[in-house]
Amino acid sequence: MQQQSSRPLVPLHSDFKYRVDYVGLERQPVLVIDNFLVHAETLVEFAQQQGQFNNADAHYPGVRLPAPELYLYSFQRHLHRLVSDTFGMRDEWVTGVKADFSMVVTPPAELRPAQCLPHFDSTNGRELAAVHYLCDSKQGGTSLYRHRSTNYETIDAERKPIYRSSLQQELPDHLVPRRYMNGSDNFFEQIASYEARFNRLIIYRCNNLHSGNIAPDFNFDPSPRTGRLTLNTFIYARA
Repeated sequence: MQQQSSRPLVPLHSDFKYRVDYVGLERQPVLVIDNFLVHAETLVEFAQQQGQFNNADAHYPGVRLPAPELYLYSFQRHLHRLVSDTFGMRDEWVTGVKADFSMVVTPPAELRPAQCLPHFDSTNGRELAAVHYLCDSKQGGTSLYRHRSTNYETIDAERKPIYRSSLQQELPDHLVPRRYMNGSDNFFEQIASYEARFNRLIIYRCNNLHSGNIAPDFNFDPSPRTGRLTLNTFIYARA
């Protein structure tokens, strides 16, 4: 994640604080930041004013809107050293950084089977995902999981076919219950859970098994002001 120095940026919040958790048997780092940026509510207003969210890819159960360039620039400037130190990220590995506003709006009955289970974003352990919550705890945070039968908490290229085969035997698509993952079940154990707090940011490796905490009584509110608005940032890297 490269650092630049010649442009204005959004200041850090005066009460910026962070910690690093090491989660599960694999001791994977999760960077947890509270009170990330000053005046974070202006991001909510930006999303509200833009209005037109677009359908996301086939994996995300909702809609997305590109983040303003200033946000992405500020993210990289402020967190460059912290991300490098926490995850061992080197500038020469980074191939791109992308950020989008995201909102979960798909009701359970319309979910694809894969959207009902914990997932991984990439098998490349160098790549990172960040969730910046622009909503409160009622909207649900994010959890990390262990697949019980394989004991996997992360999925790399070598593990992927083993994991896929095991999961297909346990839970063929037609048997996957149409609901959001929210806590442990017979196939996955929740190994860490992070509550949504306004202006909280969490960062973890893309190959961690994870899922949003979407409760059975979740209100699929499409309004950025009152729904589950997050800013999701991905740091892409060479394997």
